[in-house]
Amino acid sequence: MDGPVLRHDPPGEPVALVLDSPHSGEWYPPDFDHLPQRAIVRRAEDTHVARLWQAAPALGATLIEARFPRAYIDANRSLADIDTALLADEWPGPVSPSRKTEQGIGLVWRLARGGTPMYARRLTSAEVLARIDGCWRPYHAALDEAMDARHAQFGAVWHVNCHSMPAVGDALSDDPGRERADFVLGDRDGTTCEPALTALVARSVRGMGYSVAINDPYKGVEIVRRHGRPAEQRHSLQIELKRTLYMDEHTLEPTAGYARLHRDLTELARILADYVRSRTGRTA
Repeated sequence: MDGPVLRHDPPGEPVALVLDSPHSGEWYPPDFDHLPQRAIVRRAEDTHVARLWQAAPALGATLIEARFPRAYIDANRSLADIDTALLADEWPGPVSPSRKTEQGIGLVWRLARGGTPMYARRLTSAEVLARIDGCWRPYHAALDEAMDARHAQFGAVWHVNCHSMPAVGDALSDDPGRERADFVLGDRDGTTCEPALTALVARSVRGMGYSVAINDPYKGVEIVRRHGRPAEQRHSLQIELKRTLYMDEHTLEPTAGYARLHRDLTELARILADYVRSRTGRTA
């Protein structure tokens, strides 16, 4: 493994725009002894998401992507989001379970998609700590560095947290059985970015012919919470893409819709880069 994180910097002048894809990792560490078949475990991935946004660096943005799978350790969870039911011994740090932990999908997932147990055993605290040090911390260090560098350079930074979602909520979701919009934008009820950013993205993708929901059913979790501080000119928006727009949810293979969505996300990245330039008044 070359490293748990990939950072894609712009080849030319940067803009104050950072994207990250924490769940698109497809490298499965040898110590990930999951119980379900790999095909089941992979349904947790945001497969193809980093590739769908791959044109963003050419437009001046910085793109951070995880190489490790979210089911191994989820970079979009707090370090206190510990599922003690998964552990064989006492956790040495703080424990503050969230709704995600109750659903079996906390920092380290206890359940695979569909509710199947992820492991045939309990994990030791040492194993979880090794995943934190080997994957979670490097990912957040890379994202923190990119965000802080652009903020220092421009006095402000705009961040897009890139995800995908099943087309219909499953039994463990907050919206079981409900068909979702094509795009779900999450700004934690208007607290993590300026309203203009959410409105710009919503208006742009609706103009491309997609349906949009805001904060329903996803408001944004740890990453936008950590980085979204509008009073400090740090704006963070989560974008969820319905997977059936571009791939088969069971085989994970791209469908005929992939090319269209890739083209439209490239245009959305261009719109965002232009917006950021207009707000900072400069490109360097």
